[in-house]
Amino acid sequence: MKFCPKCKSMMLSAKCSCGYRSREKPAKLREEIKKTSAKIEVLADEAETLPVTKADCPKCGSEEAYYWMQQTRAADEGETKFLKCKKCGHTWRDYS
Repeated sequence: MKFCPKCKSMMLSAKCSCGYRSREKPAKLREEIKKTSAKIEVLADEAETLPVTKADCPKCGSEEAYYWMQQTRAADEGETKFLKCKKCGHTWRDYS
C-alpha cells in the first residue's frame, strides 16, 4: 500500500488529492490495493463471539440467546436490543 509522502493519505492513483504525483504507474498502485484487500477475512459465524443472555425464544422456546445492541433510530433515542436464539437461530428485537 502506498501513502503520499506529502499529506500521508493513501494513494489510489498516481495523483494524490493534495497535488503530489507519483512516478509509479497507476496500474501498479491498483494491483497493490487488490493484493492487500484480498487478505481481509470475514468470520462465517459471528454469533459465537456475542454475549449470551437468558431469553425465551418465541419460535422454539429455548431459554438462551446471543444478544447485541444497535442504534436503529435517531441518536437521541435508545438503542435496540437484538437477540438470536442459540438453538434455532431465530432473531428478534427486545424493546424493553
